[in-house]
Formats: sequence, C-alpha cells, structure tokens
Amino acid sequence: MARHHLSAHATARGRRWLRAAIALTGVALVAAVGTASLLYYRLQPEHHFQTVPVVHGSEQVPSQSTFNVVLIGSDQRPEDKAGHSDSILLVHVDLEHQQFNVLSVPRDMRVYMPGHGYTKLTSVQYIAQLEKGTVPGIEEAVAAIAQATGIPINYYAETNYNGFREIVDAVGGIQLNVPFDVRLTHPWYPEDRGVVIRKGPHVLNGKLATELVHERYSLPDGDFSRQQLQEQALQAIAKQLLKPGSLVRLPTFVQALPKFLIATNLAPADVFSLALAAYGTDLNQDLHYYQVDGQFQTMYDDILQQPNDQFVPDQGQLHQVAAAYFSLGAP
Repeated sequence: MARHHLSAHATARGRRWLRAAIALTGVALVAAVGTASLLYYRLQPEHHFQTVPVVHGSEQVPSQSTFNVVLIGSDQRPEDKAGHSDSILLVHVDLEHQQFNVLSVPRDMRVYMPGHGYTKLTSVQYIAQLEKGTVPGIEEAVAAIAQATGIPINYYAETNYNGFREIVDAVGGIQLNVPFDVRLTHPWYPEDRGVVIRKGPHVLNGKLATELVHERYSLPDGDFSRQQLQEQALQAIAKQLLKPGSLVRLPTFVQALPKFLIATNLAPADVFSLALAAYGTDLNQDLHYYQVDGQFQTMYDDILQQPNDQFVPDQGQLHQVAAAYFSLGAP
C-alpha cells in the first residue's frame, strides 16, 4: 500500500484551508438560521396579515386581526365540467383573541343570482361555472354567499370529493364521535351504498370520512345534521394538524395543499400563518359554531323554472349572528 507523507508546509496550508472551510460553513449556517428566523417572524399572524383583501362586502375595511374565510366543498367529479356548492362553512378568524367562529351556510338557501333570478345557493356555482369557467364560477358563488349572509369575505378555498379525501388521508385519518347512526344512501362509491356508520367514536380514513359528510338523506335532521357532521370533521382535521409535534410536518402539508384545492386566493404563506394562529389553541374552547334557524318553503326557482324546496333563514337571527360574530374588527 502506498503511503504519502506531507511536509510541514503542506500540513499547515491544509489546516488553514480547514479553518477557512469551517468559518465559511459557520457563516452559511448563521445566514440560514437568520433567514429562517426572519421568515418565521414574518409568518407570525400578527406580522403576516398586514394587508387583507376583501373579495366581497367591501363596505367593511378589514383590520389586521380579523377576517373571514369561506370554505366550500363541491360535489364535482373529475369528469364534470361544473359542480354544486355542496357544503359551505364561513370562518371568522380573530387573531387578537385567538378565536374562530364558524357559520354553517345551508346549500339550499334562497339567493338571488344576477341575470337569472332566485334559486338555491348550491345552483349558483354550477350555472356560473358552465357559463364562465371554474374559478369565475366559484367567485360568483362566494359573492352570493356574501350577499345572502351580509358577511364580508376576505378569503375563499374550495375542494371537492377527491381533495377532501386526500386531505383527511394526508393528516393520517381523523377521529370522529358520530352523534347518530348514518346510512349511506347516495355514496360516491357503489360499494358503500347501504353501509351504516354507527353512533359512537370512529377512526375514519379519507374515503369513509368523505362519504359521511356527504350524506344527508338518512340523517335525523337532514341538512342541519349534515352541517353538524361537517363541522366535526373540520375540527377533527384541525386537531390532527395541531397535535403537539405536528408543527414540523406542517410545511410539507401546506406545500401539498394546492393539489387538494380547486381554487383559492389563499397563498401557501397565508395557510401556514393561519396554522400558526391556530397552533396551541384549545379547539373545544376557542372554536365556536353557529347555525341560523329558518324554514324550508316551496318557492319558484327561476333557473329550474319550477317550484322546489328552498331554505329561507330567519333574517333577524342571521343579521344578529353576522353582526356579533362575523363583522370585521368584531371582538
């Protein structure tokens, strides 16, 4: 085996190169840590949400600590050109008090669609997407939600069946205490027809969780019961994301989120900052749900050109809830 002997001069030169390399590595590490620290500082909700857009309802100027996000679940399948707004949740974010208010918006609420007349809220997106395309159709649905509720909307995000299923699977499934027996009467997959999810605690994968929140015909209180299941599923997803130790996996989840969504005006940095706002909160104490009373009435649908059952909310209660819990700058 050949052996190579270094002179004293060469050895000293090697040590100088080693010290220089170590110094450069240290500078690079300090710079990286500094950059990461600055980025983390900027993503803190109180720093990140300096400017908040108003998608609809511009009569109220958003503060840096409160804004509203509408979450829409569509029934659109991959082969469909358009989809209906199947589930709708309005979330009021209060960064100062670290509180979140959630309003369930009935899909069958009677709304006015410009150029068409009165119809169900669920139909607005479908018709608008056929006429104008995917994103403009969703934005028109968001406008209808803001108009019908009187709540200004700053951000929106929509997913469909596949997206919701993948979100649930991405967080490792969810734990849900189902409040009543649920029989799947209109499942996405034929093999799930007639499956009964019994009352009680369950660990659900994405497929079954999505079947559960889609069902309404077998539920004791129809769409209101489905809204209850959707709220619980949303809370279960949040709990999975906000578990101690999950923060390190959050950037990977946020980066993958766009593939779960049809459309949104939330940037990845917005989503990450929202997650930081929610991290460490007690969802049982800081997450509040609201439903507005009303009645289903048989009324003429201008799009279908025939009567159907439409939900007419108690306007007094709706305005009271909107003003108390969803106003921009509201405590």
